[in-house]
Amino acid sequence: MLVQRLGAPSDFDPLLARVRDARVVMIGEATHGSYDYYRLREQLTRRLIAEQGFSFVAVEGDWPDCDRVNRSVTGAPGGAADPRAALESFARWPTWMWANAEVDRFCRWLRAWNAERPEDGRAGFHGLDVYSLWESMQAILDYLGEEDPRSLEAAQDAYRCFEPYGKRVEEYGAASRFVSARCEEEVVRLLARTREHAVADGPAAFAAWQNAQVVAGAERYYRAMVHGGPESWNVRDIHMADTLDRLLEHYGPGSRGIVWAHNTHVGDARATDMADDGMVNIGQLARERLGPDEVVLVGFGSYRGTVIAAPRWGSPAEAMVVPPAREGSLERRLHELMPERAVLVLGGPDQPEWATGPLDHRAIGVVYDPSFESWGNYVPTRLADRYDAFIWCDETTALHPLPALTALGEMETYPAGV
Repeated sequence: MLVQRLGAPSDFDPLLARVRDARVVMIGEATHGSYDYYRLREQLTRRLIAEQGFSFVAVEGDWPDCDRVNRSVTGAPGGAADPRAALESFARWPTWMWANAEVDRFCRWLRAWNAERPEDGRAGFHGLDVYSLWESMQAILDYLGEEDPRSLEAAQDAYRCFEPYGKRVEEYGAASRFVSARCEEEVVRLLARTREHAVADGPAAFAAWQNAQVVAGAERYYRAMVHGGPESWNVRDIHMADTLDRLLEHYGPGSRGIVWAHNTHVGDARATDMADDGMVNIGQLARERLGPDEVVLVGFGSYRGTVIAAPRWGSPAEAMVVPPAREGSLERRLHELMPERAVLVLGGPDQPEWATGPLDHRAIGVVYDPSFESWGNYVPTRLADRYDAFIWCDETTALHPLPALTALGEMETYPAGV
């Protein structure tokens, strides 16, 4: 294991050496609301794009919202001249995950960097998630209405199938126990029609196909959600892994991708108690599909600080105090051993016991109650198996949300909204 004190972007050199020729680098976060994680992830991502030629960033966000950002940062027709306008249009709760000043700064840099390059050499910004059933459906209707009105019927049939449930799609999930499989059949038909257009390999056709994949994934997700257990989580992470595969194929041979998502998605689930519950995640799936040498998984952690989170599903975000990590946790151990900020490149024969044995590792989601620290918010983890590298920030501060539209209902992302 190598430990490098972090003080400047150049201090990421040992991690960039570890990345070498990896096809995918996944960069996590221990919360969805810490400035330091977003800022350091931004600095690392800039270097991966500018120095190592990575092709795109794919985030734990909705495809339609992120597609507006992608059009802005790549200078595509119809894209906003200012990426902030695209970020401020994020409407689904929790908006602060991506509509924040830290992501805005990165997207402004990415737009400027792309502007100096030919269209086929520009780095994109895409969403991996599965929640946006209605938004993706509308995007397909808009696309087919312009490009192929003859195929519009398949999209309209799928739209009408979900229409009785309104936009509270959890009602569809509950009703799916009793209704026929017609909606699922209509979605499969829609996928087939949009796949025909995706063969053309244009950005608009690819986006339409991906939106159809989102509709299919969302139908499965909301149907699985009502049954509880690991199935809805797995539907979501398998969808994200499949989307990553499609992006790599779309960008072509030699393409390389960066993923931004929570540690619980990025860190290999097999090195946690998630595996005992039958859960998989995108980090595990990427290692299995591409091979461990092709994937570098980077986690984050901190000892204490402040964070943006919400006390309940769907409620407004607020700044909260993150108390010192509990006794016996990974974070407490690193607080005792590490500099204030450091990057740990894991691996090799001389790894300490705290890196190879199981320790509780803190995970804070979009909903947070600091009073649960004594028993919740931790995932038993074998650090060196879960990640290839780890970025340590002893104390963190809350990130800075942008003004956003009113958020959609809380059930849109419940219960797997980490």
